[in-house]
Amino acid sequence: MSKNLSKKKILEFEDNNLMQIMCGAYHSNLDVIEKQLDVSLLPRGNLISILGKSENILITKNTLSKLYERAKSVKVLEEKDVEGIINFMKEHGKNNKKQSNDYKNYCIKVPKCTIFPRSKGQENLIKQISEKHLVFAIGPAGTGKTFLAVSHAISFLVSGMVDKIVISRPAVEAGEKLGFLPGDFKQKVDPYLKPIYDSLYENLPNEKVLKLIENEKIEIAPIAYMRGRTLNNAYVILDEAQNTSAVQMKMFLTRLGNNSKMVVTGDLTQIDLPNKQTSGLIDAEKNLKEISNISFVYLSEKDQVRHVLVTEIIKAYKK
Repeated sequence: MSKNLSKKKILEFEDNNLMQIMCGAYHSNLDVIEKQLDVSLLPRGNLISILGKSENILITKNTLSKLYERAKSVKVLEEKDVEGIINFMKEHGKNNKKQSNDYKNYCIKVPKCTIFPRSKGQENLIKQISEKHLVFAIGPAGTGKTFLAVSHAISFLVSGMVDKIVISRPAVEAGEKLGFLPGDFKQKVDPYLKPIYDSLYENLPNEKVLKLIENEKIEIAPIAYMRGRTLNNAYVILDEAQNTSAVQMKMFLTRLGNNSKMVVTGDLTQIDLPNKQTSGLIDAEKNLKEISNISFVYLSEKDQVRHVLVTEIIKAYKK
């Protein structure tokens, strides 16, 4: 880095404990910031010196300030949290200084933790599901669609804002092969619903999840079991919606009752329906976009929060 282009900024933080969370174990979070933003960071006591180009110093300052605020709500800040804030600040920090400082704290509080968005797309998804009655979250694998929907549902249930959670998934393969699988109905369909269980266990202790399912406060079932019902005071999620037919989608959406919220998630690149059958997700996108209290949120590989290789895989297949 040329000395002629380098400037210096010193930040002071009041709470050393929060500063330790912000910096990460062995200053691992600072290492991420240095690499991503081409700056040098020198922590000393409750001060951090930033050395770099003016525009990078601004983004680094906003990133550190946001990490410090977030440290008040969590015990550990992971690398993906740091990268998410950096990406937001890089996108908005250069052209609009005020906007970069106005990065909002959209988050979801559940018994196990507080969940923060790790990308701009995830932030928008949390915002929309907080404000709208019906939200479609559309994007590739690993962008947090199902996890954020389930987490938001858990937050509504434990706070008493809804009486139950209803989660459904079309079991496309199960419809053809269910009769050949061993066991009762639950044993046959559970493998298709496992991603839902995984998300629940990340938000609640295992025994609590099982108790809520036993007491029918959480209901997980294939989409065929939704027919003829009206779901009042409920948080309703339809996962893998790209594998519904247009008829199934209409049936599911019209289950929405009073004081209820619905989130529909899907990936238009992973449609497993038989040839020539129109996806219910595509059909809903075409017919419902003009309704004001329905929101469509589109996520991309930029919002991917799994292994870094997943992002590269998504990009490769997109080409």
